[in-house]
Amino acid sequence: MHKHNSALGLATALRPVLPVTLLRPHAATRAARFFVEKFPGRSIYAVKANPSPDLLRLLWDSGITHYDVASIAEVRLVSRTLPDAVMCFMHPVKAEEAIHSAYFQHGVRTFSLDTIEELEKIQRATNDAEDLTLCVRLRVSSDHSKLSLASKFGVDARDAAPLLMAARQAADALGICFHVGSQAMSPAAYIQAMARVRAAIVEAGVTVDVVDVGGGFPSIYPGMEPPPLEAYFGAIHDAFESLPVSYSAELWCEPGRALSAEYASVLVRVEKRRGDELYINDGAYGALFDAAHVGWRFPVELVRETASEARDVAFSFYGPTCDDLDHMAGPFLLPADVAAGDYIEIGMLGAYGSAMRTGFNGFHSDETAVVDDEPMASTYLGDEVETPSNVVTL
Repeated sequence: MHKHNSALGLATALRPVLPVTLLRPHAATRAARFFVEKFPGRSIYAVKANPSPDLLRLLWDSGITHYDVASIAEVRLVSRTLPDAVMCFMHPVKAEEAIHSAYFQHGVRTFSLDTIEELEKIQRATNDAEDLTLCVRLRVSSDHSKLSLASKFGVDARDAAPLLMAARQAADALGICFHVGSQAMSPAAYIQAMARVRAAIVEAGVTVDVVDVGGGFPSIYPGMEPPPLEAYFGAIHDAFESLPVSYSAELWCEPGRALSAEYASVLVRVEKRRGDELYINDGAYGALFDAAHVGWRFPVELVRETASEARDVAFSFYGPTCDDLDHMAGPFLLPADVAAGDYIEIGMLGAYGSAMRTGFNGFHSDETAVVDDEPMASTYLGDEVETPSNVVTL
C-alpha cells in the first residue's frame, strides 16, 4: 500500500486513473480513544458502517473490544479478524440458522429482538440457552436525525411490557435498546428516547441490566455542524442515572459513523466538465451512494499543485456509469476553473463509502493509500485524549 503526506502528494506522484481511497489510521485511532475515554459506558462499534478488517484491528488496538454485528457474514468477519472480540447480534430480525451459528460456532451471547416471535426463534436456535443477554428494541423518534431509523424496527413503548416480561424470563441479562437515527443533530434525541425507556420499564415492572442507546452520534459535514459529542454524552449519562434500573446496570452505545467517518476520503479525477456539472470516476454505485440517494453533502477540495485563485461556485457530479441515477446533486463548492484532468478529494467517506461500493457497469476500484494529513473535517481535533488503560494490543 502506498503512503503519502497528503492527497496532493499522491495525485502529483501517481496521477491515478482510478479512484483512490485515502486512509487515515490516526483519525480512526483518535475517534476510538475519544469514545473509550469519554463515553460513560461501553462503546460497541457498528460494523456495518465500515467492515474493513484493517479498521477493525485499529479500533481493537485503541480499546474497542465489542462489535455490533447485523448478519452472520459480519459475525464471521469479526470472528476471524478479532478472535477475542465480543459480538452483539443487534439486528432484530435474524434467520434462525444465523442465530444458531452465531451462538454455537462463534460464541455470540447478546441478541436483540422486537417481537415475541423473534424471542421464540432465539430460544429455539440456542436450545433455550441460559446465558443470553437479550435486548428488546424500542421504537423511538428520528425527528432530530438526518436519516430516519424509526419505521422498520422496534416495539412501541406502550406495547413493550409483555415482550419485556417474556424476555426477562428467558434472559440471563435483560437489555433495552433503541436507535435515534443516523446523524442525530441534537442531544435531545437521546433524552426523548430515554423517556420512552423509562415508561417501558415502569409499565413492565422488570429489572433491566443493560440500556443500549444505539448509534446516531454525528460527524461534521457541510451544512451539518452538530454540538460537541460531550454534550451528547452528558445528556445520555444524566438520563441513564435517572432511570429505575439496577445500580449495576450497564450503559452501552453503538457508534458507527462517529468512529469511521474520518478514517477515509476518496481522490477522484474529473473526466469531463459540462457547465456546472463534473463527470468524475466514482459515483452513486461506488463510494458516493449517500451523496446520490439521500442527498448527502460531503466536503470537497480541488487537488492541484498550484492553488486556484478562482472563486468557489456550486457544482453537481455525475459518476462513471451509464445511468442518469449516477448523479450527485450537491451542491459541491469548488473553484470556478476546475477542468477535466483535475483531481478532487471528497472527504468523510470512511462511514458507508467503502461499505456501499459495487462493481456495477464494470466501474470499481480497490486502490488505497495511507495519508498522514488530517481529515477534511473533524469532531475530535484539538481534544487531547490519553490512551485508555484497557487497551488490548494484538
